[in-house]
Amino acid sequence: MLKLRRLLRFEYIDKTVDKSTIYCYNISIFFSEGLITLMKTAIVTDSNSGITQSQAKELGIHVVPMPVLIEGEQFFEDLTLTQETFYEKLKADAQVSTSQPSAFDVGELWNEILKEYDKIVHIPMSSGLSETCRTLTHLAETEFKDKVYVIDNQRISITMRQSVIDALKMVNEGKSAEEIRDWLTDTKMQSSIYIMVDTLKYLKKGGRLTPAVAMIGTLLKIKPVLQIQGFKLDQYAKVRKVADAKTTMINAIESDLKTRFADLRAAGKMTLAVAHTDNYEEAKIFADELKERFPDLELDFIDPLSLSVSCHIGPGALACATTIKY
Repeated sequence: MLKLRRLLRFEYIDKTVDKSTIYCYNISIFFSEGLITLMKTAIVTDSNSGITQSQAKELGIHVVPMPVLIEGEQFFEDLTLTQETFYEKLKADAQVSTSQPSAFDVGELWNEILKEYDKIVHIPMSSGLSETCRTLTHLAETEFKDKVYVIDNQRISITMRQSVIDALKMVNEGKSAEEIRDWLTDTKMQSSIYIMVDTLKYLKKGGRLTPAVAMIGTLLKIKPVLQIQGFKLDQYAKVRKVADAKTTMINAIESDLKTRFADLRAAGKMTLAVAHTDNYEEAKIFADELKERFPDLELDFIDPLSLSVSCHIGPGALACATTIKY
């Protein structure tokens, strides 16, 4: 097997495919035995990142739409199912669930991308929250070895979006697919998400609370605060008011920044983001509160939570995250 030595990296801008879109290709130039090889890396993620199909086109990446089942009929997030329709059905007590994307369809997408690119970095949702990552890792290792890298960097929603943005930055610097894989893997534990659930109805419906616990919690007007650190989704606190929930989440972020992420914060490597479920106006207010508390950190995103999460926690939720950035 030939050993390739990188000589140069550069970015190629192509406007020929669609004049309204600029496509940025990562090209690493390698030299071996007198031959020059151009290595192009594509970035793929799924709609759990919160990146829409139109945004993906602007960024020059590919987004796999997650399947959503409503009363047994299959829809695809942001293709055949909008956020508005999803919440309309959810609030009407329709049977809503999510499933994995078809491995066959993803494999077909990879094959199509590899006609133009040499390698793919695919960033799915955390393996701790879905089997999708394991399924695609097996597919990549058995049928696309050394061509496709499926990255389990334990992210979902706004933290997953940050991983995609980081990967794109590395692409534009000319980093190889292997370098991108290694950085995303090495930094997978350097993020935290805190989520306030506004109603216990959907946790009960999904079997995550017993009817008795849900009834008592509803009577007491309990609003659970959940946390995701790495692959685990755990209960963090119980409060009774939205204001208390926001204070709890902000304090939790502050604790993480003073302990786990103190050195990264000092180096300017941490960022903030806010997410919500059908609760944008409150999310904007929450974002302002976070920016006031942490003026040294950028707050880059106010996104809807992915439908894969939303169907389990329902509308009205608020979330905040702090994440390493490249």
